Amino acid sequence: MKRHILAIALITLFTACSKAPALKIYTLDVPQTYSVKHSPYKTKTIKVIYPQSLREQMSQKMNFSYSINDRGTYQNSEWSNHMNKLLQGTLIDVLERSRLFKAVLSDTSTLKENYSLESNIFSFEHRVRAEQSHSVVSIQFTLIDADSGKLVKSRRFSYQEPTPSTDAKGYALATNVILARLSADLLGWLR
Repeated sequence: MKRHILAIALITLFTACSKAPALKIYTLDVPQTYSVKHSPYKTKTIKVIYPQSLREQMSQKMNFSYSINDRGTYQNSEWSNHMNKLLQGTLIDVLERSRLFKAVLSDTSTLKENYSLESNIFSFEHRVRAEQSHSVVSIQFTLIDADSGKLVKSRRFSYQEPTPSTDAKGYALATNVILARLSADLLGWLR
């Protein structure tokens, strides 16, 4: 009798565990990019350095906050890769498609570059305050002359986009809208 009860308990436990919500995976879409016809960098190469985070803990987890002190990550939703890698890959893709530079390299490349692009992430989260829900992204870019090591220029881009829903899916959709704006603004700034 005890074995029978134990077997029923184990079956119930396994059934309950198998009904857990499925993990939903989201990614960053590479925005449509225009090809630059006249660029001062046509014969130059650029290396996109792995983005650094100054305030946010970056990972595959999707960050949210309800206040300055009430922060967390979604349990059943995450990004398709580490956010820093997704962002670096997206930037490389956008720069390659723009044809602003002769070649766009990742920081793992052993090729010598003419310029390097550094980025510091100040904010990358789903911010929910009362009835308002936004994707918030703030990144500073620094363009460096690789030969001299001197700063060419630096600029911080900050965006806040309303989410269509207050869940991870709404956050991902709004983040992709921001990425399209960020990409266009970055290309305009680099030119």
